[in-house]
Amino acid sequence: MTVLTDMWAYLSDPANWTGSDGILALMAEQLLLTFTALLMAMVLGLPLALWLGHLGRGGFLAINISNIGRAVPTFALLALLVVAPWPGTDSFGPYGRAGLATLIALTLFALPPIITNSYVAMREVAPDVREAARGMGMTGRQQFWRVELPLGLPLVMSGLRLALVQVWATATIAALVAGPGLGRIITDGFFRSNYGKGIAGAVVVAAVALVLEMAAALAQRAADPARRTGASTPAGGHDDALSVTGATVESSAESVG
Repeated sequence: MTVLTDMWAYLSDPANWTGSDGILALMAEQLLLTFTALLMAMVLGLPLALWLGHLGRGGFLAINISNIGRAVPTFALLALLVVAPWPGTDSFGPYGRAGLATLIALTLFALPPIITNSYVAMREVAPDVREAARGMGMTGRQQFWRVELPLGLPLVMSGLRLALVQVWATATIAALVAGPGLGRIITDGFFRSNYGKGIAGAVVVAAVALVLEMAAALAQRAADPARRTGASTPAGGHDDALSVTGATVESSAESVG
């Protein structure tokens, strides 16, 4: 109970929340790292995965190359980057010491769920819906933007949601190489045998992860075309799924016709 008491004492002390090494500053630093890495992974992975999914080619190669990142520990990659001549441990703007190395490692870590989910999202659009879109005179580009992408968006958002929470949690390891973020509180606390401080940092990381998860879940629900059209999609019902997607195809056809 002493550790929990020390943890509460650390969190309830306003002095620990302010200043350049305070919880708020380090939280902002880690959030900046997380969202920048996620954005970079989206720029690199989303267009390729969505286009390959639309074409139905190259997905096996793209997914397996991206999944190599799952087999390489992020900390091992980060350690290699910080000892290399570039990017090393130099400060990188608002991202702090070893900021660029941390960004590269986190970006590569975020790619597999984004690429995999985005490709699968395009391939799982019902063939009947694709055929209906072509029958309405849609070009390949129109079919992608007006039918496939809206229908696949929930699964795409699922990949982004997974990547967001994973990157936020993994960003704490940057402190092990004297990098930025809330991990500095955790490592400093345990290094100095101040376990209350270390656990307090872990509690803050977990709390923010929960908030990010809830926000991403709401965004994913909002992207569901079934909710936008007011239709229901019982699991396993092919005809029901077609009835849901039909509203999207018909609304898209109005602009085509």
